[in-house]
Amino acid sequence: MSDFVVGLTGGIGSGKSAAADCFAALGIAVVDTDAIAHQLTGAGGAARPALRAEFGPQIASADGALDRAGMRRLVFADPAARARLEGILHPLIRQQAAAACRAATSPYVILAVPLLVESGTYRERCQRIVVVDCPESLQISRVMARNGLPEAEVRAIMAAQASRAQRLAAADDVLANDGDLPQLAAQVAQLHRKYLQLGAE
Repeated sequence: MSDFVVGLTGGIGSGKSAAADCFAALGIAVVDTDAIAHQLTGAGGAARPALRAEFGPQIASADGALDRAGMRRLVFADPAARARLEGILHPLIRQQAAAACRAATSPYVILAVPLLVESGTYRERCQRIVVVDCPESLQISRVMARNGLPEAEVRAIMAAQASRAQRLAAADDVLANDGDLPQLAAQVAQLHRKYLQLGAE
């Protein structure tokens, strides 16, 4: 079990997944709350009965999983719906993430949480917070290219997240991801050495 937990976060399109992959390549356990959310809301996922009871059968896609695009549109249009969704998902995600961190055997654990700064409660469970950062223009172009979303929708998602300044203010460490993957990997390797040292203290 590893007691040293590093919270990894960043805005949409900042490169959190790429950074997490770099840590994983160094043999570090990565607990990804997005992946946990996908499992919970997938066909047969533990959150499906509660989501169906709360939002009705129309939020399911043909395979029985959550219609993520439909749900995204609903919660962006209706803050009360968003609060209801988070009320169902967040406790389950926290529970599974905590269990996965406890089960990890690497010297430290990366807890990847897209909305770490926004959620407030993750801060007390992490010994360090590392933020993956890049200019907002780069975030927008990456998400448009990756997800095929129009710029207005990407900007709406970003507006619902913590600002770049808020994330940087919460950071103990920053990974600048405005270059290529080898540059990011080199920064991760540097932080890895630092976390091995801190985790051993």
